Amino acid sequence: MQNYKGWLFLASLLLYLLFAFGLIGLTLPTLFAWGAALLHWPQLGATIKLQAGSLFGLGLLLLGLAASQDSWLGLEQIMSINLPLLAMFSAVSFLALTNSDKPDEPLPLGKRSIASTALGVNLLGAIINLSVIFIMGDRLAQRRPLTNTQQIILTRCFCAAAWWSPFFIATAVSLTYAPGMQWLDVLFPGLLMTGLALLLSSVEVMIKDKGEFAGYPIKAESLRIPLLLACSVMALHFAYPAISIILIITCLAPIAALGFAKGPSKLVIARNFIRHRLPNVGSQFVLFLAAGVFSAGIKSLLSAYPDLLNLQDLGFSALSFALILAMMIIAGMLGVHPVVSIAVASPLLLPLEPDPSQLGFLFLSSWAISAGSSPLSGVGLTMMSRYQFSSRQLLKNNWHYAVLMWLICSGMNALFM
Repeated sequence: MQNYKGWLFLASLLLYLLFAFGLIGLTLPTLFAWGAALLHWPQLGATIKLQAGSLFGLGLLLLGLAASQDSWLGLEQIMSINLPLLAMFSAVSFLALTNSDKPDEPLPLGKRSIASTALGVNLLGAIINLSVIFIMGDRLAQRRPLTNTQQIILTRCFCAAAWWSPFFIATAVSLTYAPGMQWLDVLFPGLLMTGLALLLSSVEVMIKDKGEFAGYPIKAESLRIPLLLACSVMALHFAYPAISIILIITCLAPIAALGFAKGPSKLVIARNFIRHRLPNVGSQFVLFLAAGVFSAGIKSLLSAYPDLLNLQDLGFSALSFALILAMMIIAGMLGVHPVVSIAVASPLLLPLEPDPSQLGFLFLSSWAISAGSSPLSGVGLTMMSRYQFSSRQLLKNNWHYAVLMWLICSGMNALFM
C-alpha cells in the first residue's frame, strides 16, 4: 500500500477540485485526505507525531466540551477545515519539477541578498501566495537545511503581504467580516507596516548573520515560473473574481510545472513525481488536518460559551484596538487560524460601531503578525513539516518580532486610522 501513497495524495487533490467546481460533495475528498494522512503516519518523526497528536487530542477535548452544551459544527465541517490548503500543498509541490538553478551554483551572499530575498518573497507572495514559500524555501534548502535567519526572512516578509495585497486571502476575509471596509483606506498604513516589517527583519538578519546570509537567487531564469503564475493568477482573478486565489493556484501549479519540466516524456515525469516525490506532502497533511480539528474545537467552545468574551463595555478606542489585537495575536500563537479569530471577533466588535476600515486594519494586522510569528499558523506548520523546524525554535526566532510589530501597529492605528 505504501507504493500507492502518492496516488492517494493525487486523488485527494483531484477530488477536492471536483468539489470546488460543484461536481461532487465534500465527503470523498475529505475521506481521501484523511486516508492519505493515516497511511503516512508511520513514516513521521516523533516530534511531528507529538505535535499532531496534541493538536488532535486537544481539539477533540474542546469539541466534547462544546458538544455538552449542544454546540456542534458537524463532522464533515470539522474534518475538512484545511482541505483547500492541503490541495494547494499537493499542487504546488509539482513546482519542484521546474527548478532551473544549477545544483552546484552558489547562493548569493551578503546584505544585498537579504534585501532582495525579503522584497522578492513579499512581492511574489502577495500574488501567488503560499507557493512562494515552497519555491524559495526548497531552493534555499537544496544543499543544507534552512537557517534561522532564512526562516525569519521567508516567514515574516511573506506574511507582511497581508497588510497591502488585494490578492492575499487576508484581504478577502477582512472585506467580508468588516462590512464597508475600503481597501484604499488601509493601503497607506498597510504599506508602511509592510515596509517596517521588511526593514526590521532585514536589519535583524544582517546583525545576526554578519554578511553571510545565503539568499534566493533573484534572476529571470529562476523566476519565470513564479512570474508566469503571478500573471496568470492576476488575469484569472480579474476575469473570475468569484474563484479564490488558492483554487486558481491549485489548478495552475501542476499544469505550469509539467509544461516547463525538462525531460523526454511529460507522462514519465509526472508518474515518477507522483510515486516518489508527491508523498513528501504527507507530514503537512497530518499536521494541517490535526490543526483543523483543534481550530474547530476552539470555534465550537466559543460558540458554546459566548460570554467568555464580552466587549460591550470596552468600546473601540485606540486602547481597545491594541488590547484586541494582542488577544488575536496570542490566539494565533496558540494555533487558532486568523480566519477563526476574525470570525469570532467580528460579531463581538460590530455592535460597537467601529469605523469599517479601522476594523479591517485590525483584522489584516492580526493576520500579518500572528501568521508571521506563530509556529501553529499555516506558514509555521509548513516550516515545521517541510523544513524541520521545531515549534520552540520558531517561537524563539519570532516572539520579539510579534511584540514589536504589535506596538508599532497600535501606534500606526492611533496616528492614521
